[in-house]
Amino acid sequence: MMGAHHAACGAAAWVLLAADYTVPLGPLAGVGPFGSDSVLVLPEAIPLGFGLLDGITDLGVLTGAIVAAGAALLPDADHRNASIAHSLPPVSEWICREVGAVAGGHRNGTHSLLGLAAFTLLAWLLSLLAVPTTTGTLQLGAGLGTVLLASFAVKALTFVPDRARRVPWLVAVPLGVLVSVGMGDQGGLFVAAVALGAAVHVAGDMLTDGGCNLLWPAALKPPQALTRIPVVKELWSSGGRMKVPVLGPTGSRREWALAAVVSLVAVVGLLMALIGVVSS
Repeated sequence: MMGAHHAACGAAAWVLLAADYTVPLGPLAGVGPFGSDSVLVLPEAIPLGFGLLDGITDLGVLTGAIVAAGAALLPDADHRNASIAHSLPPVSEWICREVGAVAGGHRNGTHSLLGLAAFTLLAWLLSLLAVPTTTGTLQLGAGLGTVLLASFAVKALTFVPDRARRVPWLVAVPLGVLVSVGMGDQGGLFVAAVALGAAVHVAGDMLTDGGCNLLWPAALKPPQALTRIPVVKELWSSGGRMKVPVLGPTGSRREWALAAVVSLVAVVGLLMALIGVVSS
């Protein structure tokens, strides 16, 4: 799956998990393919998000979506030519080079259950860097992590203005400050957003032809007798990688169609969260 699509999936996943919005349709309400008297007409508003995180604020939805979008690019830190490698030079270039060496190359360690656990552990360790103040808790670790993750997202998301994508520091640093101040005592949201974003990345890659080896460094292979079954052959690739290739090759039309829907959810959710933050 392409980098921008991974980032959009991460943001959309957080919006669906955390938000509990109602999006008004305005003049589109009551419109249907067979006229306003048809049973199939658009309602006045549609729900957005399942609201599974109790007590989360609009700021939590906004910052969490940004973190999840960046974290959805983390597994590609094993690829020195990935978009994130050029997102925050020279820091991102050094990180991708070192991670790739440890993870055994692209779509190996960072695309496994072990990699997901490692990313979540790092996020948790960062969340411990919190400083109590007279006005609340300053989440320094989450803020620093957000600077890196937000730069990944800004570089990858195609609906971000070109000027911002060319200088990701200008966007990433203010967002890091926003997370440090805005999360307050909810440092666990940073950990949850990182874990969700990384998991969404692996799930997305498993929907493509390349697949992922969730059990790396072990290579799980199907019994020889089953390899003759066409369905089994489609679900397995080299190196013990498993897949459900409904999207086909990376960058396929099916992937772009999915990305269009996912991006719409992400953009609408971010706008609703931003409106809520500004109006509060």
